[in-house]
Amino acid sequence: MYCTARERLWTRLSRWPAALGLVLLVAGCGYGEPIYPDTRQEGDRGPVYGERESIFGKGGLTFGGAPEEQRQQDAGIGVNSFLWRASLDTISFMPLASADPFGGVIITDWYSPPQSPNERFKVNVYILGRALRADGIRAAVFRQRQNGTTWVDAPVSSNTATELENAILTRARQLRIAQMGE
Repeated sequence: MYCTARERLWTRLSRWPAALGLVLLVAGCGYGEPIYPDTRQEGDRGPVYGERESIFGKGGLTFGGAPEEQRQQDAGIGVNSFLWRASLDTISFMPLASADPFGGVIITDWYSPPQSPNERFKVNVYILGRALRADGIRAAVFRQRQNGTTWVDAPVSSNTATELENAILTRARQLRIAQMGE
């Protein structure tokens, strides 16, 4: 007995009525108006779509976040500017390896004092926030001694990092007072 193609298709589809219903349901659904790309300019590599709307209104949903205007004003330095400047002033005698004002990290390169050329130091300064507070800064000091032709790690006095942090905080207070006096 020969069946037509239509009969064979119907036989197969009748086995999956739920799947067929789902396919027809999805095929009939629309997702609103289609969004077409804006006209591309010469040299553009990809499509440019208009701004998407949010069900929460302009700017989306925020939970106590800063308004857009405030976020734009805060787009500059990401840490306390007094602590940042004071840190750079305090360790200015050492060569800088990197300085990240947005992350608040200053890393120096190795420095050998002229009075002890067989010893070298490295400092990492971390500014932890935007407030000028004693717990807003951390310093890590590393020391090495020369042993023949190689450098070997040496212990650092436990209060060296604290003294460096205090020197930075003192300088930051001086900068703040100087700015308030202007």
